[in-house]
Amino acid sequence: MSQPIDSRVLVATHMLAPRIAADGDEIERDRRLPPSLVAALAGAGIFRMLVPRSLGGGEVSVATFSRVVETIGGADGSTAWCVSQAAVSATVAAFLPPESAREIFGQPGAIMAQGVGQQPRAMPAAGGYRVTGKWSFASGCRHATWLNAAGPVYDADGTPLRRSDGSPESRIMMFPAGQAEIHDTWQVSGLRGTGSDTYAIRDLFIPEERTVSWPRDAERREPGPLYAFSTGLLFATGFASAALGIARGALDAFEALAGVKQPRAHQTLLRDNPIEQVRVAHAEAALRAARAFLHESIGAAWETATRGNEPTIEQRVLLRLAATSAIHRAAEVTRTAYHAAGATAIFESNPFERRFRDVHAVSQQIQASDTHYAATGRFFFGLEPPSTSL
Repeated sequence: MSQPIDSRVLVATHMLAPRIAADGDEIERDRRLPPSLVAALAGAGIFRMLVPRSLGGGEVSVATFSRVVETIGGADGSTAWCVSQAAVSATVAAFLPPESAREIFGQPGAIMAQGVGQQPRAMPAAGGYRVTGKWSFASGCRHATWLNAAGPVYDADGTPLRRSDGSPESRIMMFPAGQAEIHDTWQVSGLRGTGSDTYAIRDLFIPEERTVSWPRDAERREPGPLYAFSTGLLFATGFASAALGIARGALDAFEALAGVKQPRAHQTLLRDNPIEQVRVAHAEAALRAARAFLHESIGAAWETATRGNEPTIEQRVLLRLAATSAIHRAAEVTRTAYHAAGATAIFESNPFERRFRDVHAVSQQIQASDTHYAATGRFFFGLEPPSTSL
């Protein structure tokens, strides 16, 4: 299915890929992206590729977004993860009042980061909210210009506020990154360079106009098809694309190694071994099939969105399934490349062990959870899948 591809951002991504790969050791060592690389990515419009065009952003198609993240993932998993997180987080711009959207996302260097709330609490105040809380797993918070404080709203007596339909009142609330305290908590095995630390604020006033309802059921102010996709499915697409890129890098590295490595006690190169030939063929088929399923699902949903409609429940189910499956297939392919490379793979100087750790860090995240298989499986039995997966 034909999908629009923004060649400008893709060309910029391919040009930056060698530099990203060269920065890999520094990214890993410092557990964050180097400021110079952040500036280069921002200058190329990559962090803002999902920001509305009305604000100077790229507003690229979901297919383009996926290809950008996948390409970067082939160079460095942590950078791909940060780009994906920032890009999807910035889609909130389509739901903000225009003045606030310009304030937050109008500058070329604007980067949004968000985390997972640890019992956050917002209380109504004149003209806005006073917010206290911590947000962990905040990828890219060290280089972000704005942070997202999503969480529930409480009355002064501690009673959770509720909407007219009885559901809890929750909001996405944005504030300048310099107003938060960042805690160094990201001591991990994989995706080390994402700098997914924890940020905290205490009794911070956030104006009403910098907030939107959460989940995003507020008025959509941008008509483009991109904003018909839920943030959950966009995050799933980004995570899957990062995993596919990591796996592609690992498999390419093994195929190159097989052309020069002669294992001990063998008379031929790895590439001449029929067992390795079968192994690499299976891996190529698995990776290419996973990628094709993901892009087929993106394309079907995009076509519906371009007609001004929300993607159908079947399209959303298939996109969720394709993304979840792609993460697991990518992990399997990366494991294949890692084990096939033998002892070569365990050395930090070779391009295997970091990809092995990174892809398994991706597979531990909620977007790869088996609960998504259960949710999508319900649909195929004629049952209603939970809305939280779609």
